[in-house]
Amino acid sequence: MAKRIGVVGAGSWGKNIVRTLYEMGVLAGVAELGESARQSVTETYPEVPVFSDVHELLNRDLHGVAIAAPAPVHHLVAKEALGNGLHTFIEKPMTLSSVDADDLVQLAEAQDCVLMVGHLLIFQPAITFIKHYLSEGRLGRVYSLHHERLNLGRARKVENVLWSLGVHDVAVCLHLAGEAPESVEYFGQSILTPGIDDDSMLHLRFPSGTVGHVHNSWLWPSMRRRLTVVGEKGMLVYDEPNQTVTFHDKGVRPDLTNRDEGSQVVFEGQGQPLRTEMEAFLDACATGARPISDGRSGLEVVKVLEQACPLA
Repeated sequence: MAKRIGVVGAGSWGKNIVRTLYEMGVLAGVAELGESARQSVTETYPEVPVFSDVHELLNRDLHGVAIAAPAPVHHLVAKEALGNGLHTFIEKPMTLSSVDADDLVQLAEAQDCVLMVGHLLIFQPAITFIKHYLSEGRLGRVYSLHHERLNLGRARKVENVLWSLGVHDVAVCLHLAGEAPESVEYFGQSILTPGIDDDSMLHLRFPSGTVGHVHNSWLWPSMRRRLTVVGEKGMLVYDEPNQTVTFHDKGVRPDLTNRDEGSQVVFEGQGQPLRTEMEAFLDACATGARPISDGRSGLEVVKVLEQACPLA
């Protein structure tokens, strides 16, 4: 297992990666531009080297690096890390263009380095359960995947709601479908800031016939984080806040009459997806095994986001 991992970015989410790697005993240093964030890391982990210059960190004796800096610098920082021969983990979104994402994939393969993307929701135990459930054919043919991530949340002035909230949902949709979509349709509505969509609908059609729907909004009256899978033999509903998966034994018969034989919770349990995600990264660094959210899967997610709503 790799023993020395650096972290670039210790802000609102990066600090969680810092804490997790520290608890795992592999944190070797942190680079952070913000003075207050640097001070917080120093006070919390006084024995950990902290740098204001990312180049100082990347030139240390490291096995790998986790990048949790703002998305616009992901490509630049990851390219330097991979160029230095470091296994690299990048928070979502991987990059802001498929050209940059593909560049990192090619570089990682040329350098024989692990490249992994932080699609955290894939590492939720409930999503792992659903993936196995579908793979075993217990729902029969999968007709559709419906993702909802809605709330009266923190509106943004730079990235739109799809790029901000929908990345996880797109990653899970591709993961469960097990293939790239053959068509992408998108509709977004700008309400608060001109040119920045606050509410979005994304529709994906896969070669198998499965259709994915992703609804994201930060202008919604209540929180809803839910995945509904409609299949030939019934339906699954993943309630993300409660971490439950419920099987609804219902559907429509060939004669178009309804069938309803009740429902039952088939999975319930909390997990530590960030810890699981970091363990997967460390295992990949040590063994060369391909992580489920590797660079190529990250590239496919960026391609979907770019087709739906390019940033440039």
